[in-house]
Amino acid sequence: MEYIEVDIKIEKSEFFSDIVVARLNEIEFETFLENDNGVRCYIQATLFDKKKLDIELDKIKQNTKLNFNINHVAQKNWNEEWEKNFKPVQINSHCLIRSEFHNNIGNFKDEIIITPKMSFGTGHHETTFLMINELYNLDLNDKSILDMGSGTGVLSIVASKNGAKQVVGIDIDEWAFQNSIDNAKLNNTENISFLHGDINLIENQDFDIILANINRNIIEKDIEGYYNLLIDKGDLLISGFLEEDVDFIINLSINNRFNVINIKNKGQWSMVHLRK
Repeated sequence: MEYIEVDIKIEKSEFFSDIVVARLNEIEFETFLENDNGVRCYIQATLFDKKKLDIELDKIKQNTKLNFNINHVAQKNWNEEWEKNFKPVQINSHCLIRSEFHNNIGNFKDEIIITPKMSFGTGHHETTFLMINELYNLDLNDKSILDMGSGTGVLSIVASKNGAKQVVGIDIDEWAFQNSIDNAKLNNTENISFLHGDINLIENQDFDIILANINRNIIEKDIEGYYNLLIDKGDLLISGFLEEDVDFIINLSINNRFNVINIKNKGQWSMVHLRK
């Protein structure tokens, strides 16, 4: 599979890299590597639309200077980047996320081993951190859980290790789907079913908890579906959007009959915990 890399250099990247990630995530970009000068953004070559890219970057140029280069990259070169850049992630005292080539660096409740490859969700990104941290505040014992946009499968794996009786993970990306299966095997979590597709794959099934770390556009499109798939008093954790979008997300949630339990932020990103 061929990917397009857009290497974006940003003035004041510490403030604007997150904005770039959020906006490009909404036009099919799926993986991001932030650095001191900006961010490298990756999209499947067949999904790349230069006009959409220009529109989104022109919005950001109104607030800061940036320039970018577009490159074609082979799958194997991208995976080499992961091996060079992927470092263990610590989620408070709860969880260590590492790859097979890392040593265990301490005593944590859970140790998750993943090979991220092209899939989003390593714990490095603020939204993954927020979702995992909130999961540890829920009673997952004997619960059925739906993980929308499952990426590497790390949220599903955490849920399984913390007592969930059944976990279903769904991602529209073929590579993420295959990667999540591999990662579940690495962690000996056998009660997770990963599916390739979207929310329309789920019929006649209720869940105690739904996790959706996707983006604002998909959340807006699917939130009614989340409500219908939850049991009464079921929990919905959503992330993948910026703090500036929280008011929109809250109004959307209330209009879809959800109660707001809490809101948490990390960097410029947010997570909202809702209950049916």
